Amino acid sequence: MRYLWIALLSVRAFAQDFTALEQSARDELARLHVPGASIALVRGDRVVWAKGVGIANVETNEPVRPDMVFRLGSTTKMFTAAALAGLAVEGRIDLDAPIGKYIAGLPPRLSRVTAGQLLSHTAGIHDEAPMYGSHDDSALGAGIRSWTDDWLFTAPGKIFSYSNPGYWLAGYLVEVLSGKPYADAMDARLFQPLGMQHTTLRPLLAMTWPLAQGHDAAGTSAPRVARPAADNAASWPAGSIFSNVDDLTRFVIAFLGDGTLEGKRLIDPKTIALLSAPHARYPGSDESYGYGLSIREYRGVHVLEHGGSRMGYGSFIRMAPERRVAVIIETNRSGATLPATLDKAMELLLPLQERRTPALKSLAVTPQDAARHAGVYRNGDQSIEIVGREGKLFLKRTNGGEVALVKRSETRYAAEGGAEYVMTGDGGRTEYVTSGSRSLARVR
Repeated sequence: MRYLWIALLSVRAFAQDFTALEQSARDELARLHVPGASIALVRGDRVVWAKGVGIANVETNEPVRPDMVFRLGSTTKMFTAAALAGLAVEGRIDLDAPIGKYIAGLPPRLSRVTAGQLLSHTAGIHDEAPMYGSHDDSALGAGIRSWTDDWLFTAPGKIFSYSNPGYWLAGYLVEVLSGKPYADAMDARLFQPLGMQHTTLRPLLAMTWPLAQGHDAAGTSAPRVARPAADNAASWPAGSIFSNVDDLTRFVIAFLGDGTLEGKRLIDPKTIALLSAPHARYPGSDESYGYGLSIREYRGVHVLEHGGSRMGYGSFIRMAPERRVAVIIETNRSGATLPATLDKAMELLLPLQERRTPALKSLAVTPQDAARHAGVYRNGDQSIEIVGREGKLFLKRTNGGEVALVKRSETRYAAEGGAEYVMTGDGGRTEYVTSGSRSLARVR
């Protein structure tokens, strides 16, 4: 009886109508000025729907197809994490040991960072994301070996703060431990074993396959091909994989299947467990970060996910491991992830709880709040100042702009216009201000 139920479920899955999802995607592409997208839905060990929507190039009007490659942006991080966690499972690295044990010549404070801290964004390394640089394999190691301890904006292990350079360093560990360039190590450890035949870090290889051109669009302006295409080999581990949804479904199916794809165990379940476990908490939130994956409850469903943005492209992968379903979206406009279409896909795949919008509070700012929060906070080149004036708090940005802060709770404030700021610290004084996924440390 159990096998009959599974068979019937499979038939129902393939019979499902995804017309509404395609229409949602077309509507959202038009609304967000995105030329095109490639979308795939996974249930169990099968792809139940894959579709290219819109156009791959505004200059040629070529339609998007599921075999076309896009650049992932930061969704790359789950793959870098899978490679390094896999090396740990093999006993090649201790994720809790100082990385100076594996990379010689690092400055003293950086050498004490652990690989686990790099993968969970708790290493205290500042954030940046340069789009252009060298195309040579040597750029990754050369860049990291030029670092000083100034790359740390705070002590390791103190707070979660999203860091692209932290993943450059994690990727360099993959390179050092594998004994081959990062791009080749990723190909050998993940892409080839999983049969991801059109997935690479190398732009000169990606451009020989069907490629969706990257686009930029400012505000309501029409999208245009992004020229020149961004590339920086020194930052590949944080956000530069090229892939298509056909290949990405292979990784997702293996991940959801405890490492098994087409009857073969290709990823060690211990690696999947490392990526899926919460290793850090987002400040002021119930959400966590594993290794290369955000962890949260989405409308009553436990999900693992990551989005990405690279000049010209955007992507998002959301997986519900306990339900064995996933949604993959790639777009060819900078930072676009089609959130409405992502939500629609989840509604078609799973029964979800109704959305809950918490009531917003506006509380009075006290003199104690001003004394506790006022100060200057920095993460790399990003700096803000919080000042108290006339019974209110104001946030002054590096560019000179100033905005009033509305108090929502003892630790949470909102800027007029929407951005939220979480204040954390000990001893009656705020030490960190977190906005989104990045934290800034008090400097005075």
